[in-house]
Amino acid sequence: MLSRTADNLFWMARHIERAENTARVLDVAHRSSLLPLDLDGSEAYLWYAPLNITGCAQGYEEKYGLARSEAVTRYMALDPENPSSIYSCLKMARENARAVRGAITSEMWEIINATWLELNRKVASDISHEQFPEFFEWVKDRSHLFRGVTLGTILKDIALSFIKLGTFLERADNTARILDVKYHILLPSVNDVGGAADYYQWGSLLKSVSAFEAYRKTYRDVISPQRVAELLILRDDMPRSLHACMNEVESALIDINGASGREARRRAGEQHADLHFGRIEDVIAQGLHEYLSRFLVQTDLLGQEIRKAYLSCRDYSEFFIQPLRSVQMQ
Repeated sequence: MLSRTADNLFWMARHIERAENTARVLDVAHRSSLLPLDLDGSEAYLWYAPLNITGCAQGYEEKYGLARSEAVTRYMALDPENPSSIYSCLKMARENARAVRGAITSEMWEIINATWLELNRKVASDISHEQFPEFFEWVKDRSHLFRGVTLGTILKDIALSFIKLGTFLERADNTARILDVKYHILLPSVNDVGGAADYYQWGSLLKSVSAFEAYRKTYRDVISPQRVAELLILRDDMPRSLHACMNEVESALIDINGASGREARRRAGEQHADLHFGRIEDVIAQGLHEYLSRFLVQTDLLGQEIRKAYLSCRDYSEFFIQPLRSVQMQ
């Protein structure tokens, strides 16, 4: 397969997955904003979290300043100048899909093209702030539809391997970011640990990655931060966990094969082994933030190796998510 074709398939999948994850993060932020907070500047505190998760904080601050509900939502959902907004992601997904019409099925193209056209109709109708939760559900539904059509129509060949590679690399990155921000930004005060606000936030976190029912089925107990971390990091039967994502990434790289990809396969195997044989007690002992930060660095390096080995040399630097900020809101 030509490197440019592989590049388009990889980024088509990554952009669709990123649009879905951004919709999930914003949906949880909207739900959390309904919870009373007793903090000074609580709105800015709450809405800084989705900006930090998606790496949009610097761009937003340069344009709008202090984090506010409607401004953050529109910047992350519809702003064409934000390369990680839902609008920009779906636009880039369509452009990449159009470039490889011969490598994807007609059903896949129809879903992406129809999604883009409907998105523009929604933007033209001027989505109100109250309509955004419905919009986020629509984005998630379109992503699910595309994924289902892809698995149901495309040949199980190298093209599908690059689509899976983009999807699960992006998903792993986002799951790690969401979990890290919960521990280090969303929790307002040590006094809230174990309280109603804390329980609601952990529940919101699980729902943001479609893991609430999975948690109940697996642990059958009250929501515990350590068990949430275990579910989203080490459980390979949880579809959005780091372990499950790296299972798919390693499998895709093995299917693609090729001598030029040895270093990418080595890095993927190393990350997978760390998750496969890891214990949550060891993760907590070394510090969850440190563990997740190291995982994000390794994932970024893996992405660079994949790009050098298989993809074209086009500059996609603006689409790589910025590192998490360590500074917390005061």
